[in-house]
Amino acid sequence: MSRFFATGSDSESEESSSADEITPKAPGTTFKQSLLLSDDEEDTKRVVRSAKDKRFEELTNLIKTIRNAMKIRDMAKCLEEFEQLCRAFLKSKNIVDKEGVPPFYIRLLADLEDYLNQLWEDKEGKKKMNKNNAKALSTLRQKIRKYNRDYETEIAAYKENPQESADEEEERGPEDSGSSSESDEEGGDDGVSAKSFLKKKPEAAPEASKFLKSAKGSGDESSSSGEEEDDEDWSSDSVGSGSESSDEGEGKSSSLAMAFLKKAQVPDKASEKVGKKKKTKKKERVEEEAEEEGGEEVEGGWEKVKGGVPLVKEKPKMFAKGTEINTAVVVKKLNEILQARGKKGTDRAVQIELLHALAAIAAENNLGEGILVKIKFNIIASLYDYNPNLATFMKADMWKKCLDCIDELLDILFDNNNIFIGENIAEDSENLAISEQPFRVRGCILTLVERMDEEFTKIMQNTDPHSQEYVDNLKDEGRVCGIIDRLLSYLENKGSTEEICRVYLRRIMHTYYKFDYKAHRRSLGLQGESKSEQDQEESEGEDSAVIMDRLCKFIYAKDRTDRIRTCAILCHIYHHALHSRWYQARDLMLMSHLQDNIQHADPPVQILYNRTMVQLGICAFRQGMIKDAHNALLDIQSSGRAKELLGQGLLMRNMQERNAEQEKIEKRRQVPFHMHINLELLECVYLVSAMLLEIPYMAAHEFDARRRMISKQFHHQLRVGERQPLLGPPESMREHVVAASKAMKMGDWRTCHSFIINEKMNSKVWDLFPETQRVREMLVRKIQEESLRTYLFTYSSVYDSISMETLSEMFELEIPTVHSIISKMIINEELMASLDQPTQTVVMHRTEPTSLQNMALQLAEKLGSLVENNERVFDLKQGVYGGYFNRDQKGGYQQKQSYQRDQKGGYQQKQGGYQRGGYRSQNQSNY
Repeated sequence: MSRFFATGSDSESEESSSADEITPKAPGTTFKQSLLLSDDEEDTKRVVRSAKDKRFEELTNLIKTIRNAMKIRDMAKCLEEFEQLCRAFLKSKNIVDKEGVPPFYIRLLADLEDYLNQLWEDKEGKKKMNKNNAKALSTLRQKIRKYNRDYETEIAAYKENPQESADEEEERGPEDSGSSSESDEEGGDDGVSAKSFLKKKPEAAPEASKFLKSAKGSGDESSSSGEEEDDEDWSSDSVGSGSESSDEGEGKSSSLAMAFLKKAQVPDKASEKVGKKKKTKKKERVEEEAEEEGGEEVEGGWEKVKGGVPLVKEKPKMFAKGTEINTAVVVKKLNEILQARGKKGTDRAVQIELLHALAAIAAENNLGEGILVKIKFNIIASLYDYNPNLATFMKADMWKKCLDCIDELLDILFDNNNIFIGENIAEDSENLAISEQPFRVRGCILTLVERMDEEFTKIMQNTDPHSQEYVDNLKDEGRVCGIIDRLLSYLENKGSTEEICRVYLRRIMHTYYKFDYKAHRRSLGLQGESKSEQDQEESEGEDSAVIMDRLCKFIYAKDRTDRIRTCAILCHIYHHALHSRWYQARDLMLMSHLQDNIQHADPPVQILYNRTMVQLGICAFRQGMIKDAHNALLDIQSSGRAKELLGQGLLMRNMQERNAEQEKIEKRRQVPFHMHINLELLECVYLVSAMLLEIPYMAAHEFDARRRMISKQFHHQLRVGERQPLLGPPESMREHVVAASKAMKMGDWRTCHSFIINEKMNSKVWDLFPETQRVREMLVRKIQEESLRTYLFTYSSVYDSISMETLSEMFELEIPTVHSIISKMIINEELMASLDQPTQTVVMHRTEPTSLQNMALQLAEKLGSLVENNERVFDLKQGVYGGYFNRDQKGGYQQKQSYQRDQKGGYQQKQGGYQRGGYRSQNQSNY
């Protein structure tokens, strides 16, 4: 069949196009030509096609349907058609083995994967999807990633040079057709041939149409306009997608389909939204002319418009030519700019630029500092509004601009004492013009600085703490603190008491968690090694402790709000504890009574309270106050949620406990990484404290049925250690503490010491303390003392007497220390013994019950509790209220003699018997 018949006359084309319109085409299925064509056209159109052409035709139809579904983001349709495409490709396996994988198939796989990845990263778009589409997107993404593994090399080759792969495909097109050359031409009508479907390149669409038209030489002069050229060019490639009308909308959708098909070839279009409509030539020209005219009005020159960006509203002209620029005109222009704030379509970046330009104009015309301050206030507010979402943080360039603007504003306020600013100044009472009266400007510099501080915290929360970027951002804290210090000195002269308290708290929040190494060196009497270091230390002024004391005491005296005072007290306690001032920290905590009502405070204050209690416990541990350290850390560590309670991260929870909105709120409360408390150090301090308290207690109450645990977490770690089938050398910090506990239980203090203090534990825990050596010495001494107590509890029944000198050598303690420990044990009735002073020996008393007697005592206690429970049940059934009462003959009640609980938690009978604390004869009634 010749090319003349393929192009067809006007009547033929109208007939065939109408036939195409009437007959609906089932997507993803091959359709017979006889169904599409009328009876008299059957003889002319009927051709014999090869199996390859049929299979490839089926594949291209399915690909076309997938691409159409991609345009409208119909993921369910995409998934369904992709599954059909995979099945159709499997049927074509014999042909593919001979001919190779067709390039158009590889192109679809690459484009589809890129498209799905782009959709997956668009979080907002995913939220707007319906349930079926979202589910289909997830399924299809998994399938395509798995499917593409078999074609990784082909896809990589295509992505490296998409243009070349398209050219190769065009070259191969005529050779692949073989004997069925007519079917290629026929594809110009039905749009299902692989060659015709993928023939055109979208980026050179206008030029390519001219070249293709001249190459055909059909001489069709009827189409004179550019739109008809585009339509004819499209129809020669694939008419099957729609009717052959010269309508402008059809031309636009055709060019969109081709642009989508070749999307991977153009790198800059990969980031644009899928489904965004391309403009036709006529519309583009009109818009360019309109934009050029707008540019000439504003700046009198050409303005370059970025492609793909939504049109920005025309910039308001600053001032008409010849306008006299005064305060009233500038204020009017400022209000015009601010009216667009928050409206849809307003470009925030342009608004900031306009405000900067207005400030420059005001400065050029010497309109005074009042109007400049007002514009600066609005610039800073616009910078804060640049990110409308509360959760997002400021970008680096905006952050730098913000700091610069606040610095400039403070410079103006310091240089001009005649400027009064405040939130209570009404808009109509402002005085911005230069006059004898002082300037009055509505605004609050403190609120801007507080917002700046919050933005800094947000930036630190959203930066990866292990990256160099975090370190670079942290360097800005010096500048933030500098701005707060400048504001502090300004408000001390001009601010109210409430404002001074607020800015003092900001300064405290940047100081309380930092360890003052220079003050620490001075307290130890160390000086700088070089002369310059000494001079620097002398010129640095007061210590952080003095600053904290001054700021906090002002807040204690002047503040009227509970929240600021509570935060100041907690920060003060934290700072004391951090610098090992245990008694000041403890007294301030006890005097404040914060522990009584802290549960009513808001979550950030509760997090600060938890951090303070933890720091207090670590301070007590460093000072050797083991019991106080354990009590302070007990609440945080026993919950198992230390990370969450300290605001250092979120634990994985079910969606029932915490929804997405709550999770966002909790993430905003997190403490930045540089303020974190080391959780491993915290747990180690708690477990070592529990070990020093629990092991002697366990040895003393080995046969006590009513023994209570001091630390549940420590017992849990011991049970985990006992369940281990093979005990190797300890690896983790917990394993070291468990191994040390077992050694202490046997009274072997040297082994215990080697497990607690070694190179591994030093690097993980002990070297993190400021006074490392002092902490280690304290630990060794505590281990020796508690091991001695444990040894006496465990082996006292074996000895008749033991020399204190022997104990001193065994545990490497001084004899007075041994004497002191044993005396305390005897006074507290923990050890049944007496001291023989002349011989310096401890004489044991045989008053401890044997194991048989211990078991008998336990049995008596259990029987007593059983009797008590039975009587309660019996009384409930009889309807009698009360415990051990007997009804007498007169109808009254008399108390029955029974077991009573003594002070030590056991039971004793009034008339004598076995009692807790030792084996006594029945004649004795008290111990």
